[in-house]
Amino acid sequence: MLQTPTKPLTLAEFIKLPETKPASEYINGQIIQKPMPQGKHSKLQGKLVTRINQIVEDKQIALAFPELRCIFGGRSIVPDVAVLAWERIPVDENGDVANVFETYPDWTIEILSPDQNQTKVTGNILHCLKYGSKLGWLLDPDQKSVLVYPAGKQPEFLEKAEDVLPVPDLLAELQLTVGDLFGWLKLG
Repeated sequence: MLQTPTKPLTLAEFIKLPETKPASEYINGQIIQKPMPQGKHSKLQGKLVTRINQIVEDKQIALAFPELRCIFGGRSIVPDVAVLAWERIPVDENGDVANVFETYPDWTIEILSPDQNQTKVTGNILHCLKYGSKLGWLLDPDQKSVLVYPAGKQPEFLEKAEDVLPVPDLLAELQLTVGDLFGWLKLG
């Protein structure tokens, strides 16, 4: 993650700034730009969003969003995948999905990029859990491992192909193993 040297801004001031590509986050008074997603990151992110939404969207259980800005607890973060229970998805006056999400995701998924600081990413997952998220995943495509952070429980390190990945109750139908997840990186 790149840290942008600037004079200290408040969260309210940060929110008024134009969006950057890749996205910048506001964490503990600092603006930190996320790294540009690379191939493995993009593939995993796309497959996760698609697979989750295939299971939950038509049934109006939840919705997975890629790169969704979530503002809560004094931070503005952009998880790689944010999943929100259907009844918690903000809507505008027309009943459409809102543009601004001033809430935590129910499930936050981060995909580690090669030059990304794992401690900062873990900090965002822990921040989500502190404010109400039920589960966090930190995927490491290079190590083909997943750190799972269940709310109020000890984190789990999963790296065996047959390890079943825990999911939130609202996604009980989603059955994935570590092997399934990282198998998406293969072509064909």
